[in-house]
Amino acid sequence: MQIKAKIMDTEAVERAITRIAHEIIEKNKGTEGLCLVGIRNRGVHIASRLAACVKKIENAVVPTGALDITLYRDDLACASGRAVVRKTEIDFDINNKNLVLVDDVLYTGRTIRAALDALSDFGRPRSIQLAVLVDRGHRELPIRADFVGKNIPTACNESVEVRLKESDQVDEVLIAVKE
Repeated sequence: MQIKAKIMDTEAVERAITRIAHEIIEKNKGTEGLCLVGIRNRGVHIASRLAACVKKIENAVVPTGALDITLYRDDLACASGRAVVRKTEIDFDINNKNLVLVDDVLYTGRTIRAALDALSDFGRPRSIQLAVLVDRGHRELPIRADFVGKNIPTACNESVEVRLKESDQVDEVLIAVKE
């Protein structure tokens, strides 16, 4: 992969997350019955940041969890190497809640479909909304995000790399070209 461009820097990532937090509060008319679930790995970090923003804005603690979708993926058999299963941590009841599913990049929609399947094992939320830092297009499934940090049109030979301080020591979003 060759880095083509930096699309978002630290400040842009922070502004996007703050804006998404405001939009979530607005759409849900506050925080009553609201919970956040991040898709491992970077979705968990973004969900945690959103929860911190919501606390700062509304002075309310929103339950936040982590979802591993590895065993729900439809490409598991095609994956090279062995699948690494991580822990799902949803220690609150999602039944009849307004659940916001959080991920870093929305691409084909297959990750989100797998996450919806995985969530069904935990209960039945009143609603499931989707928040992503980046929507890069190229959907294969009829899935759209309710909250988007930035829409980045990409070519099929490009990839979007989200780097976050919690896992990568820097906040930035890059477009890379597959060689």
